[in-house]
Amino acid sequence: MKTPMKFTAALLALLLGAAPLFADVMITVEADTGDHSSSDKERAVEREEELYDSATDALDEHDWRTAANTFRKVAAMTMSHADASLYWLAYAQSKMGQRSEALATLLEFQKVYPHSRWKEDGKALEVEIRQASGQQISPEHVEDEDVKLMALNGLLGSDPDRALPILEKILVSNNSKKIKERALFVLTQSGSPRAYEIVAKVAKGDTYPDLQTPAVRYLGIMGGEQSRKLLADVYTSSSDVKVKKTVLKSYMIAGDRTHLLSLAKGEQNAELRGDAITQLGILGARNELAELYSSEPIVPIRKKIIQAMFIGGNADKLTEIARTEKVQELRVAAITNLGLLGGARTGPQLVTMYYGDASVDIRRAVIKALFLQQNAKALIELAKIEKNNELKKDIVQKIALMRSKEATDFLLDYLKE
Repeated sequence: MKTPMKFTAALLALLLGAAPLFADVMITVEADTGDHSSSDKERAVEREEELYDSATDALDEHDWRTAANTFRKVAAMTMSHADASLYWLAYAQSKMGQRSEALATLLEFQKVYPHSRWKEDGKALEVEIRQASGQQISPEHVEDEDVKLMALNGLLGSDPDRALPILEKILVSNNSKKIKERALFVLTQSGSPRAYEIVAKVAKGDTYPDLQTPAVRYLGIMGGEQSRKLLADVYTSSSDVKVKKTVLKSYMIAGDRTHLLSLAKGEQNAELRGDAITQLGILGARNELAELYSSEPIVPIRKKIIQAMFIGGNADKLTEIARTEKVQELRVAAITNLGLLGGARTGPQLVTMYYGDASVDIRRAVIKALFLQQNAKALIELAKIEKNNELKKDIVQKIALMRSKEATDFLLDYLKE
């Protein structure tokens, strides 16, 4: 038999050793006389899940008040979502401008759920709220490294002269490389000449050599003429291929087509030339790649340019190369990359090329390209007109590997012949 007993939340909090955060909530607790009902537990779990989903929906809709009220109810149930609900309650309170209430909720959260997976998020939120309230968080006295960096980020905006020495100290400390990289990234966000000077020295390899690669990467993110000039200096002065490749990626991030095109034309290291070409493809630098292709005499490099044209989605130029290129190896490469671009855009052109060229190698390349597109309709059309037994066999084999009704119907008819 079960005897229901009702407690106010304040009394329940005293019994559990928790602060009376939920004083306005009434909770029903059933005294157990030995016979638990699994259906009651299931209903409670379902109810908590419903409330939590409702609260997160309100959060997504920026209905902070409804979210806060509902998360408060879920937290009071002290079930599986209780710790997350306290965190999101504090978040909603902060969004409503209730900073002192949010900080009180976070204090309660830290006390009741010290090992929650939301622990670090809670610390970060506390720093955000305190900084938004105008409080200066002293990074030197923050133990958690991630939270310390958040505090430093805020300090950079209000008191950069004080923050910069602390960030420099982190760079020479015994902290993990991850934390050092984060500190370096915070420096890139400063905008102060001193912060830029620190990042520049690291990028050049003058200090903290283990951080040179991320520093070069951050220069690309920073962008601007000053950063691009520094990247050029790093590229010229470094003999490390890994560092040079990072510079090329940073040029791509910064959208610097000029430097990439210059290196794609003049770099003596074939591997680096290829990387510069690839980055131009990622940037979608169609005109630059077309210019480069027309002036490049080396076939392997021209193939690399064709691949970059595929990356940049330049179907028109690839079609032109596939039709007019004198070097058959390059025509085949262009046809293959057209196949990788998809059937709706390039399928009809590939079929036209098949009809217009009697070369077995070109026709095999078209068959392969149509297969890459999974273009069963076009392959079936070619299979019906092809007289060369070897080519027809190749087409049928490709169709047999496709999973479509068109392919199945064709194969059934083909077997009847």
